[in-house]
Amino acid sequence: MLIASLVLLIPEIYSKVNLYFASQESTINKEEKSFYIQKRTNLNDLATQLKKENIIDDETAFIQIGEYKGMDENKIALGKYIIAPNTKIKDLLNGFKINSKGNGNAEVEVTVTFNNCKGMYQLNQLSQKVAESIIVDSTTIAAYLNEPSTYNKYGFTKEQFPSMFISDSYQMFYDTDEKQFVDRMAKEFRNFWSSGRLGKLNKINLKSPSALYTLASMVYMEQSRLEEEWSDIAKLYLNRMEINMLLQSDPTFVFCWGDKLKGVTRLLYEHRDIECAYNTYKIKGLPPGPICLVNRRVLEASLNPSEVNYLYMYGDGVRHYFSRNYGTHLRNTRR
Repeated sequence: MLIASLVLLIPEIYSKVNLYFASQESTINKEEKSFYIQKRTNLNDLATQLKKENIIDDETAFIQIGEYKGMDENKIALGKYIIAPNTKIKDLLNGFKINSKGNGNAEVEVTVTFNNCKGMYQLNQLSQKVAESIIVDSTTIAAYLNEPSTYNKYGFTKEQFPSMFISDSYQMFYDTDEKQFVDRMAKEFRNFWSSGRLGKLNKINLKSPSALYTLASMVYMEQSRLEEEWSDIAKLYLNRMEINMLLQSDPTFVFCWGDKLKGVTRLLYEHRDIECAYNTYKIKGLPPGPICLVNRRVLEASLNPSEVNYLYMYGDGVRHYFSRNYGTHLRNTRR
């Protein structure tokens, strides 16, 4: 009886020994390789993809080892993976296995960068840039950003909502979806607006973070090259607001035209005469929302304006000439 039982166990032991040795085999990639799992997948499809990308050569062994480990499609995590040369098959599978946080054990983060998003379609531009780095497509992101329930959830109007997105580079997982992305940006927004920064808003007579962001967006669109001018330009606009003077910011009426002024090198009075809530030649105070997305440095400069009394500025395409009175301003424009 004992001999018969041992005879029956021999194939099982032999199989497990083979699986063990197979699990110690290594991947065939000679260099570090990026590998993406972009949709829910099973072991068969995963093995096919790995072989196609020249990472493994024995699909059958890979599948058998994975089955022994209980790896079905519910345990294989989406994401980006960096597969080093000579990675053991058992470690490769363990890396794909989903953990308690919902990520693969060996999943790596990607860099998501968005900048230079400006004008009427800045959130659509943001969506396109973000979609270059994470799994969700730009159409899905844009649709979510423009959904009223989304910006209402975070306490913004449609016009103010861009102020929640601070231009920068962020680390996040490749399989981040549109909701997770926006949640992350809300967290970054809250982290930036510390009690100290919120306190500074009162000192410069602004009522909300979105108002400061809108001011900063005007500053940046007026001067994107010379950072040392940012706090001066911010103060100039604040000085005008203090005496109830029109801000007369050219970038605001340009915003009103959308893409229609693309390629126009000379702005005319007819461009400036457009009826639009963002046109600060027509309305007093700040526009209803940002005219571009800005980074932390512009926000800091605008939140800490210079101690200057300027009311006028003239730009020559590189720098600005500032003045307190209109006569000096006219001389600057002639110069």
